[in-house]
Amino acid sequence: MTGETDLKTLLASMTPELLDGIHVFARLAPGVSQPEGLEPVMVFREHEGTTLIVTEDAAEAAGLSASFRCRMITLNVHSSLEAVGFLAAITARLAAAGMGVNPVSAFYHDHLFVPAERAEEAMVLLRGLAAENGQVK
Repeated sequence: MTGETDLKTLLASMTPELLDGIHVFARLAPGVSQPEGLEPVMVFREHEGTTLIVTEDAAEAAGLSASFRCRMITLNVHSSLEAVGFLAAITARLAAAGMGVNPVSAFYHDHLFVPAERAEEAMVLLRGLAAENGQVK
């Protein structure tokens, strides 16, 4: 199964789910290994170092410096990695409200990391966007 590509269907079908806990973005310098036992939601390697998205508690326990206290919202619709405009529509809606977002696409779903103190507001905006596109119940 390759996932949905139709933008209107994606927007109408997304069911945003606010996950428990506070996440942060932590960085490891090049050549530094990930602390043993740490279970990041995401690991991304760049030339300058490795980015980890982990819970705030896990980052503190591992002694990692971190930034961007955020909450994770999963968009529960199987979006294709080739879908056009889905995240653009979502990030534009959040940007119009003055909210930064760090989106991450995985094979089945897209995930949004939004400022922790604005997570409930993001959920209202996302539900509104789904409803405007004929939300599937």
